[in-house]
Amino acid sequence: MNSAEDQHISTSRTIVVTGAGSGIGRAVTQRMLKSGWNVVLAGRRGAQLQQSAQGHPQALVITTDVTDPQAVEELANAAVARFGKIDVLFNNAGIFGPATNIGELTQEQWQQVCAVNLSGAMYCAGAAFRHMQESGGGRIINNGSISAQVPRPASVAYAVTKHAITGLTKSIELDGRPYGITCSQIDIGNTASDMMADVGANSGALQADGSRKVEPSFNIDQAAAAIEFMASAPANVSINNMTITAAGMPFIGRG
Repeated sequence: MNSAEDQHISTSRTIVVTGAGSGIGRAVTQRMLKSGWNVVLAGRRGAQLQQSAQGHPQALVITTDVTDPQAVEELANAAVARFGKIDVLFNNAGIFGPATNIGELTQEQWQQVCAVNLSGAMYCAGAAFRHMQESGGGRIINNGSISAQVPRPASVAYAVTKHAITGLTKSIELDGRPYGITCSQIDIGNTASDMMADVGANSGALQADGSRKVEPSFNIDQAAAAIEFMASAPANVSINNMTITAAGMPFIGRG
């Protein structure tokens, strides 16, 4: 890498994106790289992370299991070692989990969803928070879901963990004030992604009345644009929560 590239990297802002190998994580990664950010890509599948990075000189790929606290600490340390600081964490890694009600949910299924969606989010936020304390501030953006507001049927584990993300977001926002750390939550509904295909939005998603309905979706890059807007806000602006959905989807008035 030449000195001009080194200088550009040193003056660019840095975002860590978990779950960067696919879906919204990939879209955010590629959008931020195009906008001149340094991007640290984290996820379990190295090959998919490399596909997201596309060999970009301002991308750093770190294969990471967010359910492993030590791996998360190593991720944060690697980000700081390469780029000097962490300006933003997009806390995005998550799984939908089983389509079941609480009476059918097994202990193993519950623990698996909690490990990724809740414990993983806590570990990543904590590691980023500590580095931001040392560097004088930063921003954490948690990927909630519209299920953090209104659940889908047969999604108890996912809905509970996403409701918990709201508590995490508010706690970080409050505790981060003395250190110049802000925390935001984005709740996204029905991007055209693999996760939405998994819940049947494209073929007929289960509704509260027991029927199935093909639901509208929107381009995933629009969600990435919203996250870029949040990440780029001035340090004295806190975007507490943003909800972005496909127009006409069964969210407002769901029930």
